[in-house]
Amino acid sequence: MKIGILGSGNMGRSLGTLWAEQGHDVFFGARTQEKGRQIAEQMGHNTQGGTNIEAAEFGDVLLYTIRGVNPAEVLSTTDVLNGKILIDCNNFEIPAEFAYEPITYSLAEILADQAPNAKIVKAFNTMAQEVFELSPQPLDQHNVSVFLAGDDATAKQTVAQLAQEIGFSPLDCGPLRQARLLENLGNFIRLMIIGQGMGSYATLSVQTLPSATQERLGGRQLSNLK
Repeated sequence: MKIGILGSGNMGRSLGTLWAEQGHDVFFGARTQEKGRQIAEQMGHNTQGGTNIEAAEFGDVLLYTIRGVNPAEVLSTTDVLNGKILIDCNNFEIPAEFAYEPITYSLAEILADQAPNAKIVKAFNTMAQEVFELSPQPLDQHNVSVFLAGDDATAKQTVAQLAQEIGFSPLDCGPLRQARLLENLGNFIRLMIIGQGMGSYATLSVQTLPSATQERLGGRQLSNLK
């Protein structure tokens, strides 16, 4: 698979390298061609590097790591995004004292408005970069969830495959509007990591437990409360 990384910071560099290790063709994009090429040389695995527009032209799947920036400010033309899978891994900036307000319109939805002909998938926004250092092993032993939201089922399946290849457990959370919940979840995990001092290796994992063999507590009943 041909994957373009738009913005080769911590997240872009890490995910791009992991996918390259799995045999995918990866192109690291940056603001300047020189920086993109330096990152590719540093990461190895036959990756290429150059500008963000070159990365966008190269990839069938694109990782968009440039938080809160309109693609039109990054690319000379946004037409290059048409028909491509565009993974948004971003969260809003952390407010002072973690005084979050509920997210009512997500960064992923804003990106979809700015690139209406791309197939936007929200993913990889609920973990710190350090977690990727454990990928794919021993990460695959810990059932770390990657939550996916998007309106194109085939695009989500592709991103789910990419997540699974590097040791994560993908979880389809429904249409793109659910990215609002995922970005609120990203805020929560950053509160746990930083605000509560749990550290960068704190993650989220959805477990499905076996059914109870008996309902000794009376089972679920309809509430009479009004």
